[in-house]
Amino acid sequence: MPTLNWIGKEAVVNHHHEVPFHLLKDVPELACGAPGSGNLIVQGDNLVALKALLPYYAGQVKCIYIDPPYNTGNEGWIYNDNVNSPLIRDWLTKTVGSEGEDLTRHDKWLCMMYPRLSLLRSFLSQEGVIFVSMDDNEITSLRILMDEIFGKECFVEQLIISRSENGMGSNEGFASNHEYMLAYKKCTESSGVFCGLSPSPDFLASFDKEDEFGKFKVDGLLRKKGAGARREESPNCFYPLYYNPKTGKVRLEPADGFEATLPKLPTGGDGRWTWSKDFAVGKEYRLHAGAKGTIYIKDYFTGLRREKPKSILRSPSYLTDKATNEIRSIFGDKVFTTPKPVGLIADLLDNLTDKNCLVLDSFAGSGTTGQAVLEQNMKDGGKRRFILVEIEPKIAREITGERVRRVAQGYTNAKGEKVDGLDGGFRFCELGEPLFNDHGQIRENVRFADLARHVYFSETGEPLPRERVPNSPKIGEHNGTAIYLLFNGILGDKSANGGNVLTRAVLAKLPLFAGPKVIFGAGCLLGADRLRAERVTFRQTPYEIKVR
Repeated sequence: MPTLNWIGKEAVVNHHHEVPFHLLKDVPELACGAPGSGNLIVQGDNLVALKALLPYYAGQVKCIYIDPPYNTGNEGWIYNDNVNSPLIRDWLTKTVGSEGEDLTRHDKWLCMMYPRLSLLRSFLSQEGVIFVSMDDNEITSLRILMDEIFGKECFVEQLIISRSENGMGSNEGFASNHEYMLAYKKCTESSGVFCGLSPSPDFLASFDKEDEFGKFKVDGLLRKKGAGARREESPNCFYPLYYNPKTGKVRLEPADGFEATLPKLPTGGDGRWTWSKDFAVGKEYRLHAGAKGTIYIKDYFTGLRREKPKSILRSPSYLTDKATNEIRSIFGDKVFTTPKPVGLIADLLDNLTDKNCLVLDSFAGSGTTGQAVLEQNMKDGGKRRFILVEIEPKIAREITGERVRRVAQGYTNAKGEKVDGLDGGFRFCELGEPLFNDHGQIRENVRFADLARHVYFSETGEPLPRERVPNSPKIGEHNGTAIYLLFNGILGDKSANGGNVLTRAVLAKLPLFAGPKVIFGAGCLLGADRLRAERVTFRQTPYEIKVR
């Protein structure tokens, strides 16, 4: 597979592992609505913020959308990569500039993007997908970069997005009216990520039901193949096949009364069906299972909410002018340059099969993603949640957060018209201090819950599977192993290091667990034989806490 090399690559490939974990600090006065809604806005450098969020959300995000800087050469860089290598630090500060079409500008952009994309991949669930907007300045480099980080085999599509009715200016006299969006999956085996690809397990399960005539379930999926297939019958378009396991019979009956038995799957030729398009498409079918019972279903088009697969996204709702007018309507002025339109993000969410997913945008800007999540939830009754990260304090407070607040609670638009709220709320957080000080010691103001989440994540690679950390040294179980943390007098001893050292007395007070145990603590006074007999692996804090 082709790889991309640039000045500074060696220093940034593993840099995301070296970024220190920071604490998140609530800013209640900037929050909106119910704090338990699951929505979150974080102000801070997205590289540091993403690392701080990992112990809470790793492997849980279904959809990531980012609109990073396009590296046009005319924009100031506000992202500080904190690269420790003296060579790269000197290069970043003295060599790279934003002017001109020189390679150093592209090197700098790649150094900024690589660790952020690496961290973003860690947030995706196994069924997760990431969308990245870009234009001609870096689309070629971005494609190779994402092939390296996500895997070439996880590439889904390079979408073309219209952004202008008549084209935008160019130094060479050509009018450009489009940009791109790359889509990658987390896992090659994942299916059901999109409506229009293989249906999701939730969609299939909705037809696995029992009634007075017996149980009906999905047996398989028929699809059209071959060069002779029409566009709407291409390999990524599926028609459901249903059967009754008691009789083994399958029959589809259109709603207009015409009956026909489902034909067998073709084995040769170009794979065209024996039925006509008029029969196969655009009708509501009833399933007859033998002589008994009827269950009503809908075909592919209505059942999966897609008219046909989209390879080129061209819609008036995606235009830059549309997005600018949306911002102006909310704030009464153009407070943000080149925002993304709500319709674009909403269509991406509507195109996913999961209506209860977690959505992440680490280049939040004007807050379009937050508004799109709220609008899509209102439209289809979903319970999607968002996490937005914005580096600039003024933008995060006065635009990102304020926009989502207004659309959630309602506002008066630029025309003086009252716009009803979409419901929803969010927590607002800033980045606090690092978890560890410069000497590698746990800071004195770190709470038990903060360290517990970090310890569990560092040991298992997964977040604690609950909203609140238990008030107990046994913080969780993973793959048959219990994980304990002795810290801040969790056993009730508030003296200096009280209860933080594993002794016979402390061991006797720990919640019982029959299987193997991993215990984190400041020290251990038990011998190797006793630890082995108790099936205990001891890890000393902070030195044996893994850095992921």
